[in-house]
Amino acid sequence: MIEIPSGLPSELVPLSWLIGVWEGTGVIDYQVGDETVTREFGQRVSFSHDGLPYLNYNSYTWLLPEQPPREAEGALSTDEDALSDDAAADVAPDGASADESGVPEPLVTETGYWRLERPLIEGDPGPGMLPGQGPRPFGTAQSVEALRTSTGAFPLQVSIVHPNGVSELYLGQIDGPRIDLATDAVVRTAGAKEYAAATRLYGLVENHLLWAWDIAALGQDLRTHASARLAKAD
Repeated sequence: MIEIPSGLPSELVPLSWLIGVWEGTGVIDYQVGDETVTREFGQRVSFSHDGLPYLNYNSYTWLLPEQPPREAEGALSTDEDALSDDAAADVAPDGASADESGVPEPLVTETGYWRLERPLIEGDPGPGMLPGQGPRPFGTAQSVEALRTSTGAFPLQVSIVHPNGVSELYLGQIDGPRIDLATDAVVRTAGAKEYAAATRLYGLVENHLLWAWDIAALGQDLRTHASARLAKAD
């Protein structure tokens, strides 16, 4: 059963099952030309809110020590049936795993915002720091229900920023415990590595957060990149 925190803005109710800290492991599996990169990683993901109608998102990942090739626990396929996978994943102690020297090997971080996609109107703050004019819109569960699409899902907008010069804007939908996203825009600095598009799939399965991420990068078409299975830590 999904518990809805008290005081949650109405627009975040469809996203409420994401709120909290999640930890677990996953696998990178990306082919560039004839070479395939395969590594296991640990991950800690946080979804929080500060009273505004969006979720704050942060992700930190670290590489696990290399082992003989095997099927990583918690790995996902991008196939829709992957969200029914019930393989277990061990949560990294103390939020990180270390190499043989005992020093964690950081990998990448992400930060961003998740919100229901809708036009912003006079009651919404912005642009910049301009306050909204009048009451904030969509302040009741009934008004938020009006945002559902004809299929019963809610449209979703996700902005993710990477410290390596890449920013992504995803559009998609959330339908109960399942989220489908695809990039609407990717912005790169002149020095960033080539990265053109991506899709992400999230699902809540037996109280675990499962996700799969496909990317088009380094001259390759859209293909499998990484996946993980995370348990609620807080």
